[in-house]
Amino acid sequence: MARRLDVTGADGVRLAAWDFTPGTAPQAGPGVLLLHGLMGHAAHWSPAISRLAEAAARPGATPHPPHRPRTVALDQRGHGHSDKPPAASFTREAYVADAAAAVEQLGLGPVTLIGHSMGALTAWQLAAERPDLVHALVICDMRASALGAASQREWRDWFRRWPAPFPSLDAARRWFGEEDPWVERPNPARGAFFAEVMAEHPDGWRPVFDPEQMLTSRETWVHDAHWESLAQVRCPTLVVRGLDGELGRAEAQEMVRVLPHGAYAEIPDAGHLLHYEHPDAWREAVGPFLNGVLTS
Repeated sequence: MARRLDVTGADGVRLAAWDFTPGTAPQAGPGVLLLHGLMGHAAHWSPAISRLAEAAARPGATPHPPHRPRTVALDQRGHGHSDKPPAASFTREAYVADAAAAVEQLGLGPVTLIGHSMGALTAWQLAAERPDLVHALVICDMRASALGAASQREWRDWFRRWPAPFPSLDAARRWFGEEDPWVERPNPARGAFFAEVMAEHPDGWRPVFDPEQMLTSRETWVHDAHWESLAQVRCPTLVVRGLDGELGRAEAQEMVRVLPHGAYAEIPDAGHLLHYEHPDAWREAVGPFLNGVLTS
């Protein structure tokens, strides 16, 4: 079971971090920090983390890290058990400062950052701005190109279509996994992903996050391209995508080309939630890279 650690983020925001390292006492020295995506929470990394730990524990298992570095996942502001400050606080600068605070206050640096979607953008922006804190980076299914105003309008309309509050957790799981117009075919993993971020209220089940705050967070990055900050990342970086995810192969390979020390991996049959849907395949994709950077 993960141990909760408290972090003070930018502007005094209280953040919850979760130490997944096996054992009872926190370890000192460089570690791994995982950053979830928009609407996610730290526990969404649990299946992937457990697969890496199992691989590391098997005698002679390769290619995976032969030891277990300290592994921490952060509930980013507005998500999970962390504070949900006013919408004005949901800026790119705040998210990056929060991640830096987690690395420094928990003594994880120089850290290996693993980010998914928006969390990947936060990770590479931190790596670009504070190279002293970051040893290596894994970018999971996040685009460097601008998505534009139309994308933001689509998201706002999508939030408005949610039939929340949901009468039961099963109803929420079914809607996100089957009934949501954005679902092309039944996707139980997607339903489970969203069920994990629902909380019960007197009138039914609602997300633990504020949808308006999520839209505000997204507004700060969808209109801009992020190639310049990506090019400033000097540490070893793996760009990994799901074959059916949001990051196309051509763009992913261009990201690798732009990165001074970039590498590429993809996971067949995976969508945007690659680490959550296919933790075994995710481990196989990122294991060789982590094995190299965690032992160098």
